[in-house]
Amino acid sequence: MNVLSIVSEVFPLIKTGGLADVAGALPKALRPLGIDVLTLVPGYPQVLDRLPDRVEIGCLEGLLGHRAVVSRATTEGLDLLALEIPELYQRTGGPYLDGAGYDHPDNWLRFAALSLAGARIALGHLPLGSADIVHVHDWQTSLVPVYLRYRFQSSLPVVCTVHNLAFQGQFSIDIAPRLELPDAALGMDCLEYYGGIGYLKGGLVCSDIVTTVSPTYAREVLSTELGMGLDGVLQTRRAALYGIVNGIDADIWNPATDPLIPRPYDVRSLARRQENRAAVLQHFGLPDANGPLFAALTRLTWQKGADMFAEVAEEIVQHGGQLVVCGQGDAAIEAALRDCAWRYPDRVSVHIGYSEELAHLIVSGCDVLMQPSRFEPCGLTQLYAMRYGAIPLVGRTGGLSETIIDANEAAMARAVATGFQFHPVDPHSFREAVRRACEAFEDREAWSSLQRQAMKADFSWERSASQYAQLFEALQTAWQATAERA
Repeated sequence: MNVLSIVSEVFPLIKTGGLADVAGALPKALRPLGIDVLTLVPGYPQVLDRLPDRVEIGCLEGLLGHRAVVSRATTEGLDLLALEIPELYQRTGGPYLDGAGYDHPDNWLRFAALSLAGARIALGHLPLGSADIVHVHDWQTSLVPVYLRYRFQSSLPVVCTVHNLAFQGQFSIDIAPRLELPDAALGMDCLEYYGGIGYLKGGLVCSDIVTTVSPTYAREVLSTELGMGLDGVLQTRRAALYGIVNGIDADIWNPATDPLIPRPYDVRSLARRQENRAAVLQHFGLPDANGPLFAALTRLTWQKGADMFAEVAEEIVQHGGQLVVCGQGDAAIEAALRDCAWRYPDRVSVHIGYSEELAHLIVSGCDVLMQPSRFEPCGLTQLYAMRYGAIPLVGRTGGLSETIIDANEAAMARAVATGFQFHPVDPHSFREAVRRACEAFEDREAWSSLQRQAMKADFSWERSASQYAQLFEALQTAWQATAERA
């Protein structure tokens, strides 16, 4: 089976979040199951710099007024296509934001062009053959099934994966004539959304299957509270909605072989982890207070619960702990954390920004990794943390509730706990969870047992990839049967 995956970011070429990790790991996990994935990604500078040996395979004219060169390359087990449109993708900043942190004003065009190109490539408009299945991700590629259905009248099967429903690609109705779609695609039954254009809405309506990145989140998005205005649309697609928990790339995230950490270790050599803990403290300029080392590795936003970090830091300090924070986001949250670090210079340190190297260092050395998200489709950071023996402390929501077994008295007695959960997700419950973690840390033998249990948890892609494969195979069989009847 040949699957064309169309994404706006993919690790290791370019990454802003978990979407890139999934887009980079899932194809490799599907290959042993007989599914070959070809991934189409925009030709950002960061992408082209990592693919110096790419080979041009063809051109696509008429992409909403633009011409694209399409090149192919392989790297780190991925089969890739780069869509090279310099005027759209060769820019400073990131995939979605400019150097000043603002949305590129023509994001509607940049990702509509990517979607149109993806639809044409899937249909065989380049010398690659047509795809059996198309896999699109989030709003940036959600116009692919819209173009397939309304512009090309194609029934090629499409799976749309929603990594975070909060990001929907909503634009002014003024762009409608420039999308080169028939009027039928622009109405309430497809793209029209409260007087504007909703890219994700179109993808949800036009795809054959909709997946989210955990079963709990698949249920949550059907509610008014977490449906982000699309719960009504998702209710109509309920029979085609599936939740599949993300996995992690066990080759990249492996403490026994990780080249980005000072001292490799495994579940049998946890004592070596202390060297990484010391390296984390040194990097953040903190002395060792001999208490629990808490860390946060996240976007500094309300969704991630980062607005509570400064308040909860006081609880950590009062119990003899320390806190390091790595992330960027809302200016007010960043300022509050800087002020917190100023007030507790030996206990709190903050790094504004993100680097993959620092992420690996933090999970290899911190004692507790905090993830107090108010909603979290799946979450990958808590999975990395468990793999590295950093105990997750999470809000009970979405994929966090499914992947963590709370260290309550019964779970600790049975040696099945893997972290700490709290609910409701508010400062009071968060502080209570911090207190529980600090108290548990005092019994170092029990804490080591908790670490070992967390490290044994299996969140590789094997099971999740099998679920995707079953969906793909069922779609292909149904499509072939329909084609034969026609």
